[in-house]
Amino acid sequence: MKHNPFEICYDEIMRLWHEDLIQYLPRGQLLGQHRECAALRGGGWGKKHATVNYVFSYSPYKLFLYHLLVMKEMKNRGYQPDEKWYDERYRGKNTPSYDTIKKVPLTRPIYPEHDEGYYQECLDNLKHKGIFISPD
Repeated sequence: MKHNPFEICYDEIMRLWHEDLIQYLPRGQLLGQHRECAALRGGGWGKKHATVNYVFSYSPYKLFLYHLLVMKEMKNRGYQPDEKWYDERYRGKNTPSYDTIKKVPLTRPIYPEHDEGYYQECLDNLKHKGIFISPD
């Protein structure tokens, strides 16, 4: 049976939250999102996982742009992400940096897969965890 990447499995986390929810995520989910972005930018790049395979269809620069949103919110809350992550070529301590990276324009949403349906799936996932977000 083929796994539907958009089917919610509450035993798994949303690997990348919808970008419109980043500013509302509780501390644990926000910091977890930073760790997830770091892992995907590093040694996790290209490693298949049903919930993030779509990310690998694009330039790694899109993930960098998404990670910038996460780090901006972290800074807004007083956290200090390592400055190295602000270099689009950086891939973490254990993975060599890119020599070059194909820059792509910022789109809204960054990933077209993050549509209204995905937004609702993220809200449902958070509710299942006992987290209720009601953006303005």
